Amino acid sequence: MKLVVIKEALLEGLQRIQSVVSPRPTLPVLSNALLETDGEGLKITATDQSTAIQCHIPASVEVPGATTLPARRLAAIVRELCSSDVSLETDPKSVSTIRCMSSFFRIFGLPKEEFPELFEIKDAIRISMEQSTLLEGLKCTSYAISTDETRYILNGILFSLKNERLTLVATDGRRLALYEIEVGLPHGQELEFIVPTKAISELQRLLKENSRLTLSITKNVVAFHLGTIFLISKLIEGDYPNYRQVIPSRACERIKLDREVFLGAVRRASLLSLNKTSSVCLAITGNKMDITAVTPEIGEARESLSVAYHGKDFSIAFNPEFLLDPLRNILDEQISLDFLDEMGPSVLRVPTKEKFLYVLMPMRVSPAS
Repeated sequence: MKLVVIKEALLEGLQRIQSVVSPRPTLPVLSNALLETDGEGLKITATDQSTAIQCHIPASVEVPGATTLPARRLAAIVRELCSSDVSLETDPKSVSTIRCMSSFFRIFGLPKEEFPELFEIKDAIRISMEQSTLLEGLKCTSYAISTDETRYILNGILFSLKNERLTLVATDGRRLALYEIEVGLPHGQELEFIVPTKAISELQRLLKENSRLTLSITKNVVAFHLGTIFLISKLIEGDYPNYRQVIPSRACERIKLDREVFLGAVRRASLLSLNKTSSVCLAITGNKMDITAVTPEIGEARESLSVAYHGKDFSIAFNPEFLLDPLRNILDEQISLDFLDEMGPSVLRVPTKEKFLYVLMPMRVSPAS
């Protein structure tokens, strides 16, 4: 293989695939990026055998071929090269030489044949949508993914395609985030699949504001076609819990709030939270909401907000981080909080955005708190 490529293009390609490379791979070749020519340039691929990213960059190919090279070391070398054309040449023994002006490197690689084959996309269902729409949906839900590895079925986001709509759902059992997107589906087509956390993280990093993407879904694999970038992931096997049954069908009380003001008040009160078992208490009396956090070892914090409310007085406690997560990730100015009772699930909604909701279970606290 012999080619010439612009340094910035090569570095960008290596940076896009590098995060998939495991620091402790099960096979030596998984530390490497696969570089292979095609009719239009150079393809760079990395995989951990569960997730793979492939990107295409323009290159002037003199001799077609393929090799694999250490991904992180190659990126480090290219990063330090002068901004100029980079010449890459590989011999039959998988030894590659890199030249850029006065710089010269010789790197030992592994043959393409040792690199795992990408997952097969066969008889796939395909859906097209705006990248920005999916990015917003993932941002509004991904913080609720469970990190408990014993509940592997919750270690990702559910993609539910039904009635011309894509519903994204994430839950860890104590809160649930849901976001709906209108999409075009083949008539009568319905399916559900769970995309694991790592693929979700990569997808959020790769999605752009002003482009479209195509999803290709098979029984075990999902692929995201993002222009010159291709992300493919194995799916989590199993049945996702019935998320609809945890969404309250009614609300006894509703309070409308300015998101930024509420976010700031909860964030300040939570500064005295000690750990994950700490809580912030919302006490609503008349047209005032008091937000308090009491930690015996540290002290007490209190914030007060004016609210438009005419129901009965009540108080409810939440994990502060669980309350802050949606407030950080939605951009709308106004939100509403629906309360069933002091121990039932509450729902955070955006009045102008029916496609989003967030269900949060309250915490039990002692009367002294």
